[in-house]
Amino acid sequence: MDERGFTTRALGRRHEDLGDAAPVAPPIHPAATFAFEDAEVLADLIRRGKDVGYVYTRWHNPTRDALERLVADLESGERAVSFSSGMAAIVTTLSALAGAGDHVVSSPALYGGSFSTMSKLLPRWGVEVTFAGSHRAPDMLEAIRPETRLVYTETIGNPLLPVPDLEALGAACRERGVPLVVDNTFASPYLCRPLETGAAIVVHSTTKYIGGHSDLTGGIAVGDGDLLHEVRETSVDIGGTANAWESWLAMRGLETLALRMDRHVENARALASLLENHPAVERVWYPGLASHPDHDVAERILEAPGGMISFELAGGLESGRRFQESLEVALVGPSLGSTKTLVVHPPTVTHTQMTREQREAAGITDGFVRVSTGIEDVEDILEDFRRALEKA
Repeated sequence: MDERGFTTRALGRRHEDLGDAAPVAPPIHPAATFAFEDAEVLADLIRRGKDVGYVYTRWHNPTRDALERLVADLESGERAVSFSSGMAAIVTTLSALAGAGDHVVSSPALYGGSFSTMSKLLPRWGVEVTFAGSHRAPDMLEAIRPETRLVYTETIGNPLLPVPDLEALGAACRERGVPLVVDNTFASPYLCRPLETGAAIVVHSTTKYIGGHSDLTGGIAVGDGDLLHEVRETSVDIGGTANAWESWLAMRGLETLALRMDRHVENARALASLLENHPAVERVWYPGLASHPDHDVAERILEAPGGMISFELAGGLESGRRFQESLEVALVGPSLGSTKTLVVHPPTVTHTQMTREQREAAGITDGFVRVSTGIEDVEDILEDFRRALEKA
């Protein structure tokens, strides 16, 4: 692996040889198909399989390949496969590793789309899923059976932001020969690299922090070469591969990932402190606060506690509505990882796949609010939240 610093590597190298010159920005290759002067060369590529050469963009594309090499390096992985969305990356990875008659262990603290995949889609395919008692390593490991084909968790869980001990979980899964798959979206490779702690595959929604500007939809899986070969073969057959333009946008986003994440964290720390001491707020979840249940674990496995904050308003659903309607700097909308602060109400937006009983059991109450802290001037964010909380 390249020993240079994170951002130096994220900026990439020479992208295309033009003789004495090379473009500073990577080129975009929008071609859907590739032509050959020698028909036998094309026939040979087809015979050798879909993992060799440029024939058709669903199989390979130079721009997408450049993104995959870049993220694989930043995540300390052997190879990567990119997708048209984060959910395409998750579903394809799961379907490549587990089939009818197999068993999957999952953390209960998941993004709504991932929860729906685990609770509805995989069982439809004959895969049994056990949601562990908690995201903590002992509970996850206790659920493993002889027929378990993978264990699945999130670096920072959505939306209560639990932080599993990936060192303990990764080591134990390696010892048992069960691949650990980690959704690293909330942390990004800048704050955590789960492959270095024993995970077999890392998945991301590149829509979020990697892209960083709310202008692309994409996903990526990174990890062990043999497992990623299976993921790639499945991705080609399912067809949810990334296109060239959004691959290029993701590479552009990676160039400033470290700079943005530092600002996200700085602003989130200040906002979490304000929220924790405000009378309109019942409780705050932020891994950087000593009050967070997994604060000690977060201090150990994360470079910094991230830009995501969740909190519960004392006034419940109506208070949450008034709070959101009173914001002027922060935007009310789904997703996360943007340069702009985004506020969402998980019970009615991101976790509607769960029943009310499931949400309440997971701690997602009617007054629950999730914040993706942006990179605005911190005093503007703080004043915006102070004003909105007074009206909540």
